[in-house]
Amino acid sequence: MARTPHRLIVIPASLRPPPAPSRGGDFERVAAEFILIAGGGRALLLQLADPGVARGVAEHSGFAADPTKRLVGTVDYLYTLAFGTEEQISAVARRVGAAHRGVRSETGPHAYDARDTDLQLWVAATLYDTTIMMYELAWGSLSDSAAEDVYRRSARIGTALGMPLSLWPEDRAAFAEYWDRKIATLEVTPIARRLARQLLRPERPQAWMRPVLPLARIVTAGLLPARIREGYGVEWTPTRQRHYDRSLRRMLAVYRLLPRAIRTAPSATSRRGRATLDPPAR
Repeated sequence: MARTPHRLIVIPASLRPPPAPSRGGDFERVAAEFILIAGGGRALLLQLADPGVARGVAEHSGFAADPTKRLVGTVDYLYTLAFGTEEQISAVARRVGAAHRGVRSETGPHAYDARDTDLQLWVAATLYDTTIMMYELAWGSLSDSAAEDVYRRSARIGTALGMPLSLWPEDRAAFAEYWDRKIATLEVTPIARRLARQLLRPERPQAWMRPVLPLARIVTAGLLPARIREGYGVEWTPTRQRHYDRSLRRMLAVYRLLPRAIRTAPSATSRRGRATLDPPAR
């Protein structure tokens, strides 16, 4: 899969996470890691690099008022797909479908429809690719069998949006080909650049965001493919590359020292909260 090269991460076997617990599989083990959230900006900026997605977000969401809301909603969506019951997954799919109804425009440049299956495929692809990138940066490459399980089950990210299963590339090699073709044809529009500024350089950030925004900006930019980074107007100098390398290395070093209970706390909290919504067993 074509990604920005990362030459700085080599994970000793002793630091790699334990095998997936018996109650879940490789997909659940990967999805539970909090480090995936650090790639949220990358996934979102890749989505916005599709002009249809950018225009839809700009015209039919509250992104300007609360840029982080889409990230939080996406995380909850992924946690539901990974850990929810079939009833909960069906419910979130219905909510997404209802929210996308009417999100379309056939006039002006870059017409769009949130129910366009090609757009749904791209959104799902960015989430899958970013998930794998962040997990492997933290813990090293997945085994072939684990990578295949995660890839196969990640199709649900798109099908829950309404994408036909047949549209998900047949295997990881086919996905890599799709990814490279898509990256080569994306166009970062002025609308996308404006949305990116609202996300990473908000005028009035919440207090908790202020100390993490500089790190979020450099990590998000460094994780993007070079062509997309340039489209967003980021001048990537050797100095910025070194800053990114140091920032990523330190962030991952701290993350690897955290106990699993802390690394997976957000997903565990989400699971507990979701469990209270289930009807009592009869």
